[in-house]
Amino acid sequence: MAQLHFPVMLQEALDGLNIKPDGIYLDGTFGRGGHSRAILEKLGEQGHLYALDRDAQAIEAGRELEDTRFSLFQLTFSRLGEFCEQQDLVGRLDGILLDIGVSSPQLDDPERGFSFDKDGPLDMRMDRSSGRTAADLVNTLPKSELARIFKEYGEERFASKVAAAIVHDREQTPFSSTLQLAGLMERVIPTSREHKHKATRCFQALRIAVNGELDELQSVLKQSVSVLRSGGRICVITFHSLEDRIVKNYFKQASMGQSTPAGLPLTYAQTERIRLSTATLRLIGGPLKAQPAELSQNVRSRSATLRVAERL
Repeated sequence: MAQLHFPVMLQEALDGLNIKPDGIYLDGTFGRGGHSRAILEKLGEQGHLYALDRDAQAIEAGRELEDTRFSLFQLTFSRLGEFCEQQDLVGRLDGILLDIGVSSPQLDDPERGFSFDKDGPLDMRMDRSSGRTAADLVNTLPKSELARIFKEYGEERFASKVAAAIVHDREQTPFSSTLQLAGLMERVIPTSREHKHKATRCFQALRIAVNGELDELQSVLKQSVSVLRSGGRICVITFHSLEDRIVKNYFKQASMGQSTPAGLPLTYAQTERIRLSTATLRLIGGPLKAQPAELSQNVRSRSATLRVAERL
């Protein structure tokens, strides 16, 4: 049975957005609309929520949300700047919410190929209308590139060993299903003390590679500042250390501003004024994790981290 869909860190995200009833907000990862519905509950008649998702199934599910204050578009969030220009939203958004990664409905549907719990096609594309599938990658990439993906995106200790086994086995039988690939990883990866399926890290790495998730995240962060109004906030929920590191570093750099080259005849006060005048974001608190009450309902929230920043 499919797991119920719980919007991750819902209250923390709402608090982070600091929603104004007449504000304009954007949910860049609609999913099944849990966060969007909660935002709409806090908006007044003059408020508006825009939502994006690149998954056609998410868009279809969102059609049942009929509200004149709500607009839903099938679009990847890396095109945020372009979208806001088209909608005349540049510099007008009061808040942006991004819930990075795969949603529970995607994980629970064997036909999507994200999970190794049930057999399904080795797909993993969030937008199934375009792009290369996970099967395309494991059946065509050289051993060195597969090893890089597993090590860099999945932090898999035995990345080279898994890549070598894939290249060896695919010569006889190309990979086409999730259980076929998971079975290889069960065989190749040594048993550890971690309470994780042996395929967890490699499947995660393939999903990130298939969807270009880290590049997408870096792109949307760079575009976010220009579309927020002064005092507008961006909230990002990540589920992976690499994703969180990208958000953390971007927020930190944007909040510190531009440093002056060493050796210039400037006082400390002058360099601080330059630095502060070029900062674009202010950090709102530190990283937040899901609370015990939420963890008891939704185990998938255990790896979630929320970070919030405000445009200066």
